[in-house]
Amino acid sequence: MQKGRIIITAWIFAIAMGMQGFSQDNPVPAGPLSLQQCVEIALKNNIPLQQNTLLIDAAKGNLDQAKASLLPNLNGNWGYNWNTGRTIDPFTNGYIDQKYSSSSAGLNSGIILSQGLQLQNAIKQTSYAYQATKEENQQQKDNLTLNVIMYYLMVLNSEDLLEISKEQSTVTQGQVDRTKILVDEGQVGSYQLSDLKGQLAGEQMTIVNNQVALETAKLNLCQAMNIPYTKDLKLQRLDDASLLEIYGASSDQVYNAALTSLAQVKAVDLRAKSAQKGLAYAKGGYFPQLSLNGGLSTNYSSIASISNPTTTSEISTGDYVYDAGVKNPVLRQQQNYSNEIISYGSQFKNNVGTYVGFYLSVPIFNNLRVRNRVIQARVIERTADLEAKNTRLVLKQSVEQAHQNMESAYERLKISNEQVLQFQESFRSAEIRFNEGTIVSTDYLIVKNSLDRAKVNLAQTRYEYIFRTKILDFYQGKQLW
Repeated sequence: MQKGRIIITAWIFAIAMGMQGFSQDNPVPAGPLSLQQCVEIALKNNIPLQQNTLLIDAAKGNLDQAKASLLPNLNGNWGYNWNTGRTIDPFTNGYIDQKYSSSSAGLNSGIILSQGLQLQNAIKQTSYAYQATKEENQQQKDNLTLNVIMYYLMVLNSEDLLEISKEQSTVTQGQVDRTKILVDEGQVGSYQLSDLKGQLAGEQMTIVNNQVALETAKLNLCQAMNIPYTKDLKLQRLDDASLLEIYGASSDQVYNAALTSLAQVKAVDLRAKSAQKGLAYAKGGYFPQLSLNGGLSTNYSSIASISNPTTTSEISTGDYVYDAGVKNPVLRQQQNYSNEIISYGSQFKNNVGTYVGFYLSVPIFNNLRVRNRVIQARVIERTADLEAKNTRLVLKQSVEQAHQNMESAYERLKISNEQVLQFQESFRSAEIRFNEGTIVSTDYLIVKNSLDRAKVNLAQTRYEYIFRTKILDFYQGKQLW
């Protein structure tokens, strides 16, 4: 029995991908839970999965930003300044040396027409990364689902072992009661009663151990579902009518199906494609960048003014006209003006200017930045490619091992089932002979212990085989309940 417990406990370490975060804030569901319900509860309550959802949102944001880079930009500016000393008057563009204030405003826009396809490759790179993040999230869900199935089966197995130990104790208790009467009547020796009582004590200890194992299995399942632990947790039993049938798919069939259905494979392939586009993006830095730019601007100066005509006046020209010997000065009319400061709004309206043009930037030497970025991108691309190949290799090995484990479990299940049938017949015969007094308690207990061990082995092997088939179903993307 101890060996069997070690095998079942080893399931945890065989496929566990790390403990899932849990809290005790989620209510305990009522009624017997099916395997599907347990998985759905775990997926809903798991905190790391909720964190992964945020990673998906972040990856989607990166993709949206990459797409938006194809759009033109538009920026506005405005400023107001106080000036002293020698400077240029923005109204006249002449040098002045006085205090004044000025203001400017503008709009400018630009769009990249060509950049070595960097923008297009950035969109593809972030798109693959976004899809990979979603597949990685699905992989986390798959791992959690497999863990929940394992814990679910461990609870059922523990329940079966507890029930078997109770049945064993009931049979032994009946023999203790019967033998005690025979000892009191002097028909058998007291040593036989001692043998049976020792057997009963051992079986009662097994009941205690199995009860502890059951509660531990329930605790593990509750933690996987992120719900408070309860001793009253009830699970629905599985339909194992087809357990004596060998698994239908071969190792190669399982592997080929896994290549197209397993989220882990899809994720590494998408990461590899994203890295390839990242390399293409880096190489785009070698090419010139052509952009179209345009803008609108205006300004204001506090000393800008306009002269308005007012009155006229006569002034001497310095010349004279002689008339009959009289010297008469020559006068001319002069227009008089008044200076008026031009308003802020008028200047902004009248000083508007626009521009539009192409801008070509040709990379010649930039401290080897582009070269080094290409080298780094090539390393990332190569690493992602090797990761994809290694994932397939590990998957192939895992599928082969899982299929072999399934076949081994199936053979042990058939043998265990036949063993129980044979030991049941041996025990039936031994019990009759013991009751008739033709064999002693030692012989009786040997046969009984053989049957008890066979029942325990059958229960453990049954759930191990179920779990092994679930793993193969998982690889193929099949429904696991």
